[in-house]
Amino acid sequence: MIETKNLRKQFDGFAALDGTTLTVPTGAVYGLVGPNGAGKSTLIRHITGIYRQDEGEVLVDGEGVYENPKVKARIASIPDDWYYFMQSDVREMMRFYRGFYPDFSMERYEKFKEIFAIDEKRTIRRLSKGMQKQVAFWLTMCTMPDYLILDEPVDGLDPVMRRQVWSLIMSDVAERGTTVLVSSHNLRELEDVCDHVGIMNKGRVLLERSLEELQGGTVKIQLVLADENAHMPQDVNILHHSATGRVQTLIIRGDAQSVTERLSILQPLLLEAMPLSLEEIFIYELGGVDYEVKDIVL
Repeated sequence: MIETKNLRKQFDGFAALDGTTLTVPTGAVYGLVGPNGAGKSTLIRHITGIYRQDEGEVLVDGEGVYENPKVKARIASIPDDWYYFMQSDVREMMRFYRGFYPDFSMERYEKFKEIFAIDEKRTIRRLSKGMQKQVAFWLTMCTMPDYLILDEPVDGLDPVMRRQVWSLIMSDVAERGTTVLVSSHNLRELEDVCDHVGIMNKGRVLLERSLEELQGGTVKIQLVLADENAHMPQDVNILHHSATGRVQTLIIRGDAQSVTERLSILQPLLLEAMPLSLEEIFIYELGGVDYEVKDIVL
């Protein structure tokens, strides 16, 4: 399990992390989402032991991470901007990884040659961005990590390779119990793979729940009223309201069954409940109307 407790980090007086508390259950695929500048990458650099916190704790299975080689040997990371030696080829970087990870699997390395189909003798800096990201996955997955930390992991990969990489990751989750923490702006993709989600903003984790709980706690309603002047029940917590003609769309806090039962007293001509996507949940949890895309008249 990964835990951060009341984590604080300042850079030149700016609070990048402001009391960040997060829990990633063992064996989970945890999606960390938030707007640009929320502190996601800074948090990841603390979890991987790159930064030392000003206050608070960063724990993996109850042990501190910073300057702890034993714990770091169980963690593998692919940052948004992957580091490699400029003149190295794939095989040279493989030997570098083997020096740090005692469980590095040469059997897996050879097997993955067929999947990624990249000449291991080619200098990495001469590869495209997408091919460099493939090399990052090739080497990182061979370290056999207990914890895999990913920051915008599939950026630059084509759709087929994105699916291939996620297939490899999910196989490790299922077969080895690998715990995955992934930060990404591709919420549609996260929705397909994550079972837990944390929403972060301004250096804090606003909420974290299982994806099922998150989607079950807010509902989208499409409504057509027979009496257009009818008033909504006061105890219905409406986060957002819009209308196209007579069809009203409402984002309401609560589960679908209780919300539809409450609105049925209005005797609507149409009443339909639909689950929200992770992208919609992200928008409304970060402030509803205030965080929406605004129409600008030029």
